[in-house]
Amino acid sequence: MFFPDEVERILYTEEQIKARVKEMGELLTKEYAGKNPLFLCVLRGASVFFCDLIRNVECPLEIDFIRAKSYVGTNSSGNVEVEGDLSKISGRDVVIVEDIADTARTLSKLKELLLEQNPKSLKTAVFLDKPSRRVIKDFKADYTGFEIEDFFVVGYGLDCDDKYRNLPYIGVMKT
Repeated sequence: MFFPDEVERILYTEEQIKARVKEMGELLTKEYAGKNPLFLCVLRGASVFFCDLIRNVECPLEIDFIRAKSYVGTNSSGNVEVEGDLSKISGRDVVIVEDIADTARTLSKLKELLLEQNPKSLKTAVFLDKPSRRVIKDFKADYTGFEIEDFFVVGYGLDCDDKYRNLPYIGVMKT
């Protein structure tokens, strides 16, 4: 298994991740039974989690992708850039799928933009939640994989300057 020098330790193993994503899929299956939700993947970081999650949701669903960026290196820029067609969600049950919620700027901005399109419902599913870094204090994801401390993490789609997305585990970067 690839273990880069910049990674200090493994926080969550591949097995732990698979088990938790399966549990999340079961919860979403129950909530959206008999519906046709739109799962919206926030590129690029959420792509790995998104693929695994939707394979664990056992009901009809549709998918789409948007791009949101707020990080430069290991720091949040404070600005959220969003690219993608948000007009397809009017009257739909929508689930935003994101890799991590820390400051919550990105997800709060996405929710604000999506709510302007009048979805039937709008929920968030995040793989990792880092509440200690919250800038948007009232943000809470509807579905969370794992809550973590204030570590900079990589793997399972999360990156550091576009590296390490391919790690099958969540690793803590050395400081």
